[in-house]
Amino acid sequence: MEVYSNENEQVDALRGFFAQNGKALVIGVIIGIGALAGWRYWSSHEDGSSRETSAAYQQVSGALDSSKPETLAAAAKFASENSNTYGALASLDVAKRYADGNQLDQAAAQLQSGLKDTKDANLQAVLNLRLARIQLQQKKPDEAVKTLDLIKGDGWTAIVADVRGEALLSKGDTKGAHDAWSKGIDSDASPALKEMLQMKMNNLPG
Repeated sequence: MEVYSNENEQVDALRGFFAQNGKALVIGVIIGIGALAGWRYWSSHEDGSSRETSAAYQQVSGALDSSKPETLAAAAKFASENSNTYGALASLDVAKRYADGNQLDQAAAQLQSGLKDTKDANLQAVLNLRLARIQLQQKKPDEAVKTLDLIKGDGWTAIVADVRGEALLSKGDTKGAHDAWSKGIDSDASPALKEMLQMKMNNLPG
């Protein structure tokens, strides 16, 4: 089974799935997405509201432009008004734009809001992983580690180990960083990710 090397690939696959299947999100639909053992997307039933929400999400997501604040505001408004998977996806989009603009507090708040909008464990994992990265940028390694502890599933082991190692190293915990990256290397990760983790281990001081 191919293991995706970063959460961006998983988010892109997730977004593409919703774009193509927004009209039929049913219990038990499983998509082959590499590191994930299979994502199950669900909806109570196929109805007009679901189709409209899907179309609205695609519209606000496709219109996002960092040079146009009104598009960011529209996506943020959509996220706040939709306590569902589409709202969580919109939160991911908005948080990325905030992070790109170094508005880290806003990015973190948007991700935390998105976590309340979905019960899907794998989408929550993506949100938490992004949040941990933001917290690391905010120089809050302890919070980042706590956020990473919320991510479950073997498919996430290597990616979580990567960020955990960075968080521990930023605290001066060289051994902890080494152990975290070593765990990632021992997991079912892609060769590219294993190579990156090995390089980080090799560059550790002492």
